[in-house]
Amino acid sequence: MKTISIKKAEIERCWWIVDAEGQVLGRLASKIAQVLRGKHKTNFSPHMDMGDCVVVINAEKIIVTGKKETQKTYFKHTGYPGGGKETSLAALRRSRPDRIIKKAVKGMLPHNRLGRSIISHLKVYKGNEHPHSAQKPEILKV
Repeated sequence: MKTISIKKAEIERCWWIVDAEGQVLGRLASKIAQVLRGKHKTNFSPHMDMGDCVVVINAEKIIVTGKKETQKTYFKHTGYPGGGKETSLAALRRSRPDRIIKKAVKGMLPHNRLGRSIISHLKVYKGNEHPHSAQKPEILKV
């Protein structure tokens, strides 16, 4: 029996839409990472970007458990000496709620150029509206 390796031209991408309202952040992010990576497909290859595209709406209505709303911090560095900045989850929710889901999913993907190409298939929006209705996304149950 031969092992069949899928070619780049044979990859079919579906579009999925996820409503983040009332969902727990970590559980939602792990399901989205699985679909983005393509692990739900029968012809999964770990070295290829063969996953589907995911649109997340209502990103500001995501829930976190415990005291994470006040205690969880996000760190970034400007690149200059003394340029480290920390932001709490509550502050990030007020200013850029789409980054909460994007950072959670990015941490669950490979940390190399494959992961950087896979994360480009994730589209996160603050409200209920999104510009991807032409792709006819299907509802993803989480």
